[in-house]
This record gives sequence, structure tokens and C-alpha cells, in this order.
Amino acid sequence: MFTNTYCPTVGGVSESVQRLKRCLQNAGHSVLVVAPKLDGQPRFERDVVRVVAMQRFNGSDFSLPVPVPGQLYEAIEAFEPDLVHSHHPFLLGDTAARVAQTYGLPLVFTHHTLYEHYTHYVPGDSPRMQRFAIALSSEYTRLCDAVIAPSESIAGLLAQRGVLPDKVRVIASGVDTRTFARGDGRRWRQRFGIPEDAMVIGHVGRLAMEKNLDFLAAALSRFMARHPKARALIVGEGDARTAMHDHAAREGVADRFHYTGKLHDQALIDAYHAMDTFAFASHSETQGMVIAEAMAAGLPVVAVDASGVREVLGDGLNGIMLPNDDVETFAKALETLQDQALRATLRKGALESALSFDERRCADHCLTIYRQVLEAEVSAAERDDGTWEKVRGRLEAEWRLLRHRGRVLRSVFQTVPENDAVRVTEEAPSK
Repeated sequence: MFTNTYCPTVGGVSESVQRLKRCLQNAGHSVLVVAPKLDGQPRFERDVVRVVAMQRFNGSDFSLPVPVPGQLYEAIEAFEPDLVHSHHPFLLGDTAARVAQTYGLPLVFTHHTLYEHYTHYVPGDSPRMQRFAIALSSEYTRLCDAVIAPSESIAGLLAQRGVLPDKVRVIASGVDTRTFARGDGRRWRQRFGIPEDAMVIGHVGRLAMEKNLDFLAAALSRFMARHPKARALIVGEGDARTAMHDHAAREGVADRFHYTGKLHDQALIDAYHAMDTFAFASHSETQGMVIAEAMAAGLPVVAVDASGVREVLGDGLNGIMLPNDDVETFAKALETLQDQALRATLRKGALESALSFDERRCADHCLTIYRQVLEAEVSAAERDDGTWEKVRGRLEAEWRLLRHRGRVLRSVFQTVPENDAVRVTEEAPSK
């Protein structure tokens, strides 16, 4: 597996890769992860190859991997993989395509991210840069034998963008539902002095501008201004924390917003269990992983209808889904959930819904995809692993990547004039 984000980075892709690796290994399979070197990474890691990377690219939480081919190819040849799974369409994703082509291996790609929502991290952000981000991931699928979409919404969006539907399979990134069901919320309530009878609205995720936290903070602040006992528990770090604080301060509720910073493992699970309701407003998700985590902890969810959300959240079943970003409507939805009987009903629905996203089930679906692409390839015993085949494979890999980049550039410069706006929030209709 090739990923540009991995432990100790906190985020959806990093968590997805770690969970999939763990499940596959627990099922008896061998997994090698290729990831960037990161500050604070574990000193000893099993089955992980780290490559040099530029830390905190352009002030973001992301790194910029710079693979060293010789060392990397030695590790891969020693591992003798049957297939390659790429989790990004660029940087180490390019390396994944090279490795697959060099050794005649099938390439699977998971489309985790709507990259057009992240172009503000790149100097020169513009509509053309957003089109470039869309083309980069869409064209990358041409290099792959199978594409995994984390939700039906993303599968529909990929079809709109010209990705062959026959290549796409929908598999959510899994959650360890049994572990998330067991937590002790008292530690966080006691730490922040939250009364037992206070309603706690929680949120988990990177505090970044693409997560629509400006709107979420406004809605939470309005609700809390009306209800003096209510508290907000925010898990995560990022630049958007300042905007959230400013909204809370304007409503006079800043002292009731509690920030934990980044959390991992049991501390994260305990934080979920300190909440009564989970609030979510992002439009940039391919899959609502934190929503599934919250539901596994028994939390009803209030969220705005968006890709990756509608597959997890059922209005009236496990929470409340709102049609658009309206601060007053969101605040009133939170008021509705002050009814403990309603929360109990939705809690039951949340726990049942979370089972569909159990990581073991999702890993089994992924294994099915692996077997399908392997059956379509020449068996490992029949591969010609001679020196010339490797050289030919590497040359062909570079040629395919060159053509890939050419298609990306054509799609950017030959479609829409630079001054025209680009629609970057396309969503497939709910199925």
C-alpha cells in the first residue's frame, strides 16, 4: 500500500490505511505500507517503509514525500507483493503506478478525497487549479485495474467525470465498532468541569477551513446561547479553531467550548462517549468516517446533506440530516435532541447502522476486489522476472505516467476558460 499520509498523522486516509492493514494482517495476509517519514512517527514499525518527505507543506498538516527509488525497490522486491494498492493519485501514488507496471502487478486505487476542496493549500489556488485536481484523480483511474469509492455518492461523481463504472466498486473505510462501543466519557467531563446534566454537542476532525467549521461554530454558538447548560466538545487541531472561537465569543459562549486537541486510541473513544450528540457540517467528505465512529459510540448525529454523509446518516433513523447550511435550522435540530427519549431511539439506530461499517466487513469486501483483479492477471508463477522485463516495465511505467500527465493538462487547458468558475461541489443523487 502506498499512502501520502500515515501514522502519526491524524485524518481519514491515515486511519483508513492503518485499519485496513491491521484487518488484513489479522486475517493472515502480508501487507507492506510505503509512507512518508514524519515527525513523531513510531521508532519501531513493522511492515512499514518510510521515504523522505517535506514536513507541513505550505503550512498544512500534509507532508510531501520524496521517494528514493533504489532503497524503495529493494524493499519491494524483498517483499514480493501480489498487487499494489494506492491511496492517492499523485506523489506516492505515482510511485505505486511505477511499481505496479515495473513488476507486472495489478493496481487498485481508493479515491479517498475530493482534492478540489484542498487546492487552497497550493500556491496559486484558482478555478484552473481546482480543475487540475479533479483531472488528476479522474485520469489516474486509467492506470488502475480497479477503483474503490468509499460511498455511492463518490461512485456516481466518478461516473460523471468519465471513470468507467465497471472499474468502480463501493467499499466504505471501516470502523472498529466493538472498540468504539466501549468508552468512558467521565474523564473528559470531569477534566473540563462539565456537569452531568449538561447536553454536550461534539465534533471530531481536523479544524480546517474545508470542513465548513465557520458555519458549524455559528450554529453551535446560537444553540448554546439559548441553552446555558449546553457545552461543545471539539476534538482536533487546526487553523479554523480561531474562527470557531470568534463565533463563540460573539455569542458569549466561548467559555463553554472545550478543545481537546488531537486524540488517539482510547482517549478519542472516551471523548466520543463524553458527548450526547455529534454535529457535522463538512461538504468535502468522500465518506463520513467520523460519523460512523460517532454512531459506533451510540451518538445520534446532526449533519448537512452532502456526499459521504447521506450513505451513513438516515434522517429519523440515527440522527437528523438537514438540506442546507442554515444556522437557525441547525440550531433547532440540536434543540430537538434535548429530548432524551428521542436521543435514546436514535442511539439504538446509530448502533445498528454502525455495524454496516465494521472494519472487518469492509476488509473482506476489499479482499474480494483483490482476488478479482488477481484472477484477471497472469499468475505470479508465470511472470517473467528477468532483468529485461523489469527495465521494460519501468520504461513503460514512465511512458504511461507521461501520457497520464498529458491527459490531465489537456483536460485543464482545453475545456473551460481560466476565468470561468468551476463547479467543484458536484454530488451524485442519493440512491
